[in-house]
Amino acid sequence: MSANPRFQTVDPATGQPGKTYDGHSRDDALSILGRTHDAFGSWRRTAFAERARLLRRAAAVLRARKDDFAALMTAEMGKTLTDGRAEIEKCAGGCDFYADHAEAFLAPEPAAIEGAKAYATFNPLGVVLAVMPWNFPFWQVFRFAAPALMAGNGALLKHASNVPGCALAIEAVFREAGFPEDIFRTLLIPSDDVQTLIEDDRVAAVTLTGSVEAGRKVAAVAGGALKKVVLELGGADAYLVLEDADIDLAAKVCATARMVNAGQSCIAGKRFVVIESIAPAFERALVREMSVFQPGDPRDAATRFGPLVSIAARDDIHAQVEASLAAGARLLLGGERPDRPGAWYPATILTDVTPGQPVHDEEVFGPVAAIIRAKDEADAIRIANASPFGLGSGVITSDLARGERIAAEDLDAGMAFVNANVRSDARLPFGGVKHSGHGRECSRHGLLEFVNVKTVWVEGG
Repeated sequence: MSANPRFQTVDPATGQPGKTYDGHSRDDALSILGRTHDAFGSWRRTAFAERARLLRRAAAVLRARKDDFAALMTAEMGKTLTDGRAEIEKCAGGCDFYADHAEAFLAPEPAAIEGAKAYATFNPLGVVLAVMPWNFPFWQVFRFAAPALMAGNGALLKHASNVPGCALAIEAVFREAGFPEDIFRTLLIPSDDVQTLIEDDRVAAVTLTGSVEAGRKVAAVAGGALKKVVLELGGADAYLVLEDADIDLAAKVCATARMVNAGQSCIAGKRFVVIESIAPAFERALVREMSVFQPGDPRDAATRFGPLVSIAARDDIHAQVEASLAAGARLLLGGERPDRPGAWYPATILTDVTPGQPVHDEEVFGPVAAIIRAKDEADAIRIANASPFGLGSGVITSDLARGERIAAEDLDAGMAFVNANVRSDARLPFGGVKHSGHGRECSRHGLLEFVNVKTVWVEGG
């Protein structure tokens, strides 16, 4: 019989231990999977109107308990209360979106076939297993769960081990909203138990948001089991700052892009590819804009920039900065570990960034901006695309037609924004290419990832 793990939370702002949670043994997890699979049998035949009613109630629960859930995120992974409240509102909005549109998105699609009635229909696949990260501990889950449940699937959540309270709170939201007891369940299990679940015939598909390494492991197991998998992995988002850009606007957009969630976001701007002629002015402006982000108590509503998720993560980021400086990068801002308890690191800017330096070649999951100079537009596009990642990207220019052309046609990324920072939105597809993964979340495209697109042909009569 497998043992029950325990999950210890740590307050990133202080480094002090928080609440400890009892987890599920492997046997517990398989038993819960069985109950979710049984619940799916009834849920798949539940009318869209009823699914939508319950999902709108989930949105109402989220809004009613916004402050509690924001405080839970702050305690477990250091998100500021202000950002936490915004994240909960975004989850509620995502629920409303799918409640409003899922039935139309999944309506049968007729085909004009002479002498026959023919159409495509969209049936749920079954139980979807989600392996989710800590950085947006509610939104990452709801952007998979809302469409999956509206499509008629069951859902199992294996969340990051440092946010067990958030994971259980999400399950409680669906319970309080009135969903069937077992149609959405949280599993507090170690990563080693994920393979057993993927290989179980009662799991129909898998979705993972996380590191490239985690994506490879899950994809290999899912592939061996011939299971559908959606992967949203790392990013090293490049923003092109062209010679005709408004420097002040460029600096504001880039600082916002880099500092979202203390820089701990797959779609945070990380590489800023600047045309040489305006690089000095852009550097000065970016220093000014990023200097505004001063680390502060995440429980203070005025704080925009809290701690990183852990001291270990902070030290890894600092090592990337130090190695880049040793390889020829130049420090413009920050770059020093504060001598205080907790996972603190300042807003940091490096310039003279070139290939071979970690801040050029790797994803830096923290508040570190890398400035790379380009000769011209073609060179900037080349530099942006010369990355194993392809999640988000940006173009900053005064010529909107030029920016749109580059965004739409030239950048190898799943998302490209002009004069704005990359963000997720329930109304638009979210995902990447290359090592940033495959498949899409959000919009109708995300809804269609976990359905059986079935052809129906009726002849005669």
